[in-house]
Amino acid sequence: MSGVAWGTPSARGIVAAATLGSGLTLLDGTVVNVALRSMGEDLDASLEQLQWITNGYFLSLASLILLGGALGDRLGRRRVFVIGTVWFALASLLCGIAPTAEVLIIARVLQGVGGALLTPGSLAMIQGAFRAEDRSRAIGAWSGLGGIAAALGPLVGGLLIDHASWRWIFLINLPLAALTVWLAQTWVPETRDPRAQGRFDVTGAALASLSLAGVTWALTDAGGPMTWWAAAVGLLAAVAFVVVERRTRGPMVPLGLFGDRTFSAANLMTLLVYAALGAILFFLVLQLQTVGGYNALEAGLATLPITACMLLLAARGGALAERIGPRIPMTFGPLVMAAGTLLLLSVGPDVVWWRDVAPGLTVFGLGLALMVAPLTATVLAAAPDEVAGIASGINNAVARAGSLLAVAALPTAVGLAGDDYRDAAQLDPAYGTAMVACAALLAIGGVISWFAIPHRVRPVPASETA
Repeated sequence: MSGVAWGTPSARGIVAAATLGSGLTLLDGTVVNVALRSMGEDLDASLEQLQWITNGYFLSLASLILLGGALGDRLGRRRVFVIGTVWFALASLLCGIAPTAEVLIIARVLQGVGGALLTPGSLAMIQGAFRAEDRSRAIGAWSGLGGIAAALGPLVGGLLIDHASWRWIFLINLPLAALTVWLAQTWVPETRDPRAQGRFDVTGAALASLSLAGVTWALTDAGGPMTWWAAAVGLLAAVAFVVVERRTRGPMVPLGLFGDRTFSAANLMTLLVYAALGAILFFLVLQLQTVGGYNALEAGLATLPITACMLLLAARGGALAERIGPRIPMTFGPLVMAAGTLLLLSVGPDVVWWRDVAPGLTVFGLGLALMVAPLTATVLAAAPDEVAGIASGINNAVARAGSLLAVAALPTAVGLAGDDYRDAAQLDPAYGTAMVACAALLAIGGVISWFAIPHRVRPVPASETA
């Protein structure tokens, strides 16, 4: 099959379905940050429970997204994508009617399961359906529009919280999911990996989940009675995961992919950059509301510079990388983001949007737009087309794991606990420390790209992924 050409109705339908589906998961990954304070007050939740409302979603998403990619490659990427979208919608309904913080955490975990099924399929559908010469443009459009969805989260959340209820940030997913399913069934051709066969790696998926859960529990409950036990379980499960993946005939993660220096470096950079991104959005929105006195809508509107940068420049970032290669955009993107993060240190009790928020978020957004499309394209180019779903799943898992671990670790690391997120005197100094830590993570990510990402990426032969 020659594939779909860019600019055709089919191409627009495929990109729309893939973007809307992945946008649902990205939107929910950020919209919750604006609602955390309202959720905490309505459900009488502690800081640790708020962390788990965020992390429960990222935990199941990160640990099962690898399995979602493998399922898509074997059973059909469109089929698994549609199943995941329906699951995500039903879990969103449970989130919207949750009566307690504990029920909401469980619902968020279930929501992440649906996201794990649909997220890798969204990109793999593009990779499998488009002609080779049009994939970069399609990926650039997908990355840019998906980035907008993530950036719009705080704005949408603010509008719904101030004019309705925090519950509507979940209930709005139902009609969006229905539209996504219709687009996928109408326009997206079914694709799969013809080499995929054998049993599914359920053991690997279970060990990955156990490892992330143990480490996340240890970081969130640092100093508590279960900290060391949780850490030990998490680390032992991680070691067992590597052993199982090396020995099983049909691994969820073909470890041979990491033999490619570019693939490994791009994923390490992804871990650091998305850890910083997740933590920045978590802390900034709380800082604006608790310390700056913003309401939810104002806090959401404050993040519009990121949306504007992604809308106007993300696709151009992909085109630039096509001309000059990924190394320079993937190096300077995180460094520019680090500079923007340091500018956000001025957000405090007397915050003025145009002076204290807009400059930092604009610089941050410019760096993000420069980096996103080249990063995604580099990861996929460093893996054979036949394992596009798995490669996409690995990179998405790494990104979500980065956000998961950062949101779990940083609040404790900067001295926050209990109801401190409601106390301006406690949150303000902790916010400054967190921003410096995030800037450092971004700078390290840029340095890694400079030394490890080549000017041009040579695809890995399929035989090297076994």
